[in-house]
Amino acid sequence: MTAFRRPVSGRTRRPLAGLALLPLLLAPVAACGYGSDAEDEEPSSNTTSDGPTLSADEVTIGYFANITHATGVIGLENDGAIREELGGTEISTQVFNAGPSAIEALNAGDLDLTFIGPNPAINGFAGSGGQSLRVVAGAASGGASLVVNPDTVSSLDDLAGKRIATPQLGNTQDVALLSYLNDQGFEVDPQSGRGDVSVLRIANSEIPAAFDGGDIDGAWVPEPTAANLLSRGAETLLDEGELWDDGQYVVTHLIASQSFLEEHPDVVEAVVRGVVRTNAWINENEDEAKTVFNTALGRLPGGNELPAEVLDPAFANVEFVNDPLAETLLTGAENATEVGLLDETDLTGIYDLSILNRVLAEQDQPEVGDAGLGVG
Repeated sequence: MTAFRRPVSGRTRRPLAGLALLPLLLAPVAACGYGSDAEDEEPSSNTTSDGPTLSADEVTIGYFANITHATGVIGLENDGAIREELGGTEISTQVFNAGPSAIEALNAGDLDLTFIGPNPAINGFAGSGGQSLRVVAGAASGGASLVVNPDTVSSLDDLAGKRIATPQLGNTQDVALLSYLNDQGFEVDPQSGRGDVSVLRIANSEIPAAFDGGDIDGAWVPEPTAANLLSRGAETLLDEGELWDDGQYVVTHLIASQSFLEEHPDVVEAVVRGVVRTNAWINENEDEAKTVFNTALGRLPGGNELPAEVLDPAFANVEFVNDPLAETLLTGAENATEVGLLDETDLTGIYDLSILNRVLAEQDQPEVGDAGLGVG
């Protein structure tokens, strides 16, 4: 196969003050990768670590059961760094399969912090008039690819007339595919997915069966769905990292309820410290981290451990970072505007990285930026 590789152009997109989601995108958006067939929200689990209780007796933290959320999955294990940092404060966890469900729980006061993808965070912030959340730390970069059936697609030219799946209308991978096709000169209606290339919105859990049945020619999907398709004979046409400077782009970050952040900054700091420690441990102990993650995944209701041929390449395709990569969120938002899925609004204040930068400074690590969208 001669795979098309789009070179990074290095062009600078104009910064946006912010973006508001069109009403269509206020509908549920699929999560960003899947090792569980559970419902949108799993019941909470409660545990307490040793140590003093912080300013809140309890904190509720959400995450998704997939590799791009491994920071949360591993850090919230019984002996995980996030639990250790929270000491005697009781921890409730909720597992989500869709970003909007987590945002709804956050807005309702049922969730204090959650690991989540960029598009649902933008949606939640814009939909609340900038009152609901702040991004307080990064978690993961990368982990999304355009994978195709090599019998029907072997180059960019072969995409014309083909059927390419994304997890759901308006989710992070859907926006990435539409933007990419637009840049390459293909015309696709963003709402219906009809055009020079057919964009089909199919749940991640159903994409492998659609591929096996010949219903799609490929998919722009996150890990471990991409690796799952590769294990079924697909080939990578494009790793999304090739479209970004240094190959980095936000796929998961940590957000906090604004009210919880204001009332319990020490609890948020403990979680952020746990995130930094967990990311460092994952990066230094990849093999053990994969085992811990996979075991935790298998224990979740409806969860299934991933086979090595899926787990290993999927894990290798994700980078665990403390930086939320704010500039890439802006670029992704601009992409969504250009393809007709977003309107403009003000995103100023979506980031508060003061706690993260204080933690990083204590460890002699450089501070990270907020692309001008930090709190005043």
